[in-house]
Amino acid sequence: MEPNRDTPGLTRRSLLAAAAAGTTVVLLGRAAQAYDVVLNPDAPELGDTISVIAVPRTSSSIQPRVTVNDSLEYPTFAIGGNRFRALVPTSPLDPPGRMVIRVIGDGSDTRNLAVGLKNRNFPTQRITLSPSQSNLGTQHEFDRVAAFKNIVTPERYWNGAMQRPSSGRTSTQYGVRRYYNGVFAQDYYHRGLDYAAATGSPVSAPAAGRIALVGRVADGFELHGNTIGIDHGQGVLSIMIHLSRIDVNEGDVVQPGQVIGAIGSTGASTGPHLHWGLYVNGICVDPVPWMARGFE
Repeated sequence: MEPNRDTPGLTRRSLLAAAAAGTTVVLLGRAAQAYDVVLNPDAPELGDTISVIAVPRTSSSIQPRVTVNDSLEYPTFAIGGNRFRALVPTSPLDPPGRMVIRVIGDGSDTRNLAVGLKNRNFPTQRITLSPSQSNLGTQHEFDRVAAFKNIVTPERYWNGAMQRPSSGRTSTQYGVRRYYNGVFAQDYYHRGLDYAAATGSPVSAPAAGRIALVGRVADGFELHGNTIGIDHGQGVLSIMIHLSRIDVNEGDVVQPGQVIGAIGSTGASTGPHLHWGLYVNGICVDPVPWMARGFE
């Protein structure tokens, strides 16, 4: 239940090469004032993370702001090569269809990018919890997890594609909708990937990061069970729950593949497994694209 080295700056030639490779490339505005903007993926679907890279055409262009549908703003970070990047998360709760991404510079340098967010079919599961598991959770637990999910640090720890955090089989995919004890969970989706394996099987960090959350059943983590939260930087976070063992402390810096704990069945769990949730700017996104291709 619930959780690179920077490449050289984009030239006109590399933008055209990106377009030839199928990446959406939008060349915008007047040569003296505009940004070139690259969106990836070019055909996003529910659960995808959209990378918005803005390339100033002049040295006087300021760091842009990025908004979606005039209601949400996402932080931008310099990524080298005179480029700025924002990560826009999507989830199964978003309406599919047209979304407008605005790259906002100085003065009149606002650029509107229309993106078609594709629908996606998610399966439905029926879960039965015992009465002792149906009302788990403490305010201390909820407050700490909520504070963790709001972390946005300027450092970027991750580098390229993320790694699978467990060798166990994938038992529940991202985005699954559920009935709990016969009642449909409205506005719920499975926020992550589940890996089923024996209790004590190793759990590793999917990418480099800083341990920003450690929660234990003994400290009131009744719902999540033993929990580890990793800050990968720039609003990208991993949460690992239901652990039997925790091998790290808050503040530790971990590397991809480093063992940080072990699979268990603590908290609201129907059997031994790891739940890995990947959050981008507070929204749980599908981890699969981050493992398949990653983001620089």
